[in-house]
Amino acid sequence: MSPVTRICALIAVLPLLSAAGPLPRPQRPVAKVVSSAWGEEAARDKAGEAGDVIRIASIRPGMAVADIGTGGGYYVMRVAPVVGPQGRIFAQDLSPGVLERVRQRTRAANFTNVRFVQGSQANARLPAASVDVALMIHMYHEIEQPYLLLDRLRRSLKPGGRIVVVDLDRPSEEHGMPKALLACEVKAVGYELISMTDIKQGYVAMFRPGVRPRPETVKACRG
Repeated sequence: MSPVTRICALIAVLPLLSAAGPLPRPQRPVAKVVSSAWGEEAARDKAGEAGDVIRIASIRPGMAVADIGTGGGYYVMRVAPVVGPQGRIFAQDLSPGVLERVRQRTRAANFTNVRFVQGSQANARLPAASVDVALMIHMYHEIEQPYLLLDRLRRSLKPGGRIVVVDLDRPSEEHGMPKALLACEVKAVGYELISMTDIKQGYVAMFRPGVRPRPETVKACRG
């Protein structure tokens, strides 16, 4: 390999090395994934959860929305008609089996604006600059490496993009996330809190990217 080629190769990997910096693991319990769906869909509809989240997040036709940890596809099925044929929704999950079941649901509904992405606990693996709103619905407490995932998610957001977390205000080991602890963790990797709104099914917290800190300066919040 020539010196020039070696330098070009080094430059190419620098962003990856930077993104995978020494970010901490959470200093709180991480809940186990016990189901691919959170609650009964009919009960969630009755409580107006999806409508509240779509309104608070200002999801509109033509937007690109990611449903991270889609599970049973509850939000995919309700957001796809809202963003419409000119918009897009990414159904993202760790499990290929889960994604296949959601794929079958969207086919039956004749939705053509859904894309499927298999991610990991540390990386949502969404395309760069592709997402207006990234949803994390009743699953943040199950993320094993939230600081790393949030840091990497930053590059997938479009200018003006934001992340929206829905959870219950209770300890993470009880499949919830205390509001103050959530805000601390998300802000630790350089996001800014836009709003935190109570709904019948918990709360909706919305954040936007701010100044990204140096990874070695990020400290885990105590739960």
